[in-house]
Amino acid sequence: MTADTPQVPKPPGLSRTSESAGTPRSPEPAASSPPGADAAGTRGQGRVLLGTQGWNYADWVGGFYPAGTRPADFLSTYARAFRAVEVDSTFYAVPVAKTVRGWAERTPPGFTFALKMPQEATHERRLVDAEDVTERFFDVARELGEKLGPVLLQMGPDFGPDELPALARFLPRVPADVRAAVEVRHAGWNGPGMLDALRVLLQEHGAALALSDGRWMPRSTVLDLAARPTADFHYVRWMGPDRSITRFSQVLVDRADEMDAWAAALQPVLGRAVSLFGFFNNHFAGHSPANARDMQRRLGDLPVDPRTLDEQTSLF
Repeated sequence: MTADTPQVPKPPGLSRTSESAGTPRSPEPAASSPPGADAAGTRGQGRVLLGTQGWNYADWVGGFYPAGTRPADFLSTYARAFRAVEVDSTFYAVPVAKTVRGWAERTPPGFTFALKMPQEATHERRLVDAEDVTERFFDVARELGEKLGPVLLQMGPDFGPDELPALARFLPRVPADVRAAVEVRHAGWNGPGMLDALRVLLQEHGAALALSDGRWMPRSTVLDLAARPTADFHYVRWMGPDRSITRFSQVLVDRADEMDAWAAALQPVLGRAVSLFGFFNNHFAGHSPANARDMQRRLGDLPVDPRTLDEQTSLF
């Protein structure tokens, strides 16, 4: 592989609006907010949908979930505080339809689930000959109905620029009414022309380049990319560098400077009607719900005080 921008052949008959891809993506419908959500999240510009990576954490009981909250009630309680969540479990296997319907039933109108594409497609088959897996996945994902948000293609750390043609052949097969975000984690994407080639491909298919604070890409590069979205939405993942954190009941690390930098980079883009789907990992600072609320404040979206969650009555 040379350092030149790779030539990405466009597979014949697989344009975004071809029969195999379905109908063109329609504009994003307005969504009603769940109980306790502030209208600032849909304030005439890009929607702000912030949350966490997952909801099933016993360590959150007492600090986020009210004391005594049962695991069976974690999701419905979570959905009274945030409008979106990233689901990691779909990375490991295509879930059964009953499970996905249960997620939808336990959350209010306007709630959004961002799902990870199964690793069988992204890591094991590397997007090649993965139609059977992806078709099963999308069939099950549609059980969410209007609550289905972006699908994250988190590529393996060894998925480098030389595999860009595989991504070029895969993206047209994503249903046109499904948002796709692509995360690359190979340092080779920092080479001359590599990110530009990737951005051109994603923009052609209305897919987002997922941004994160991972070590594989310089922070300055990531924040610069935040100003140049490839789709009508951004997908941001705040992971954190410290995997030694094992208890998630409280914030352990001050990341205010990083949060300020991200907010400064994202705010102007929201003003251009680009929506934001952003999710915090517990390892970012120790307690991801607090980080999500912090970013909501920075972006002008009034967060829900977790102390009020035990006072709210579920409407669903």
